[in-house]
Amino acid sequence: MESTHISALQTKHAGLERQIHAEMNRPLPDETLVAQLKRKKLKIKEELSRLH
Repeated sequence: MESTHISALQTKHAGLERQIHAEMNRPLPDETLVAQLKRKKLKIKEELSRLH
């Protein structure tokens, strides 16, 4: 169960990274959206560090 949860978190983390990258490469990136995505990514990273 725990490894499945970790895998799911890693997948979400990677997806957020792709979203951030895509938004930052737009001509006029939405800085508010980027900040929200980064906060979500950080929460996932913190949860992953607690599980390891």
